[in-house]
This record gives sequence, C-alpha cells and structure tokens, in this order.
Amino acid sequence: MSTCAHLEQAQDPSPRTPEGCEECLASGGSWVHLRKCLSCGHIGCCDSSPSKHATAHFKEIGHPVVASFEPGETWRWCYADNLIG
Repeated sequence: MSTCAHLEQAQDPSPRTPEGCEECLASGGSWVHLRKCLSCGHIGCCDSSPSKHATAHFKEIGHPVVASFEPGETWRWCYADNLIG
C-alpha cells in the first residue's frame, strides 16, 4: 500500500461532533457515511451524501487526511495525494 507524508504524520484528534456531520446537524441535513478530519476532528459527510461536507472541509480549510468514522472501518484517505492508507 502506498503512503505519503500526510498519512504518516496524521494525528487522531477527538471528534468535534461524534453524533454526526457537523454541518448537517446544524442545518438539519442528512448524510450517508461519516469522515473524521485527522487534523482537527471535524466530522463531515462523505461524497455519497448530498452535501459532501468532508470534501468541502478539505477544500476550504486544507486539512489533507480523513479517516472513516464508521464502526468497524479503519481506513484513511489523503485528499492532497489521492492515497488511501
């Protein structure tokens, strides 16, 4: 499996909104799957969700790595390098 500096240096911050997608909770939206930003703990919805808040967080803030926030899933994704880890 390939890796990059972003994946190697990723942290594991506490989730800011463990109950769901931060923006969807605020707006009453819905999500399909959740992703946790490994820089700040932002919880955002995946690209299969209507609002794609995890990707929007990367595009707005620039934090490169997310991890699945789904039970039983342990993968991470680097947006900057398009790599799974």
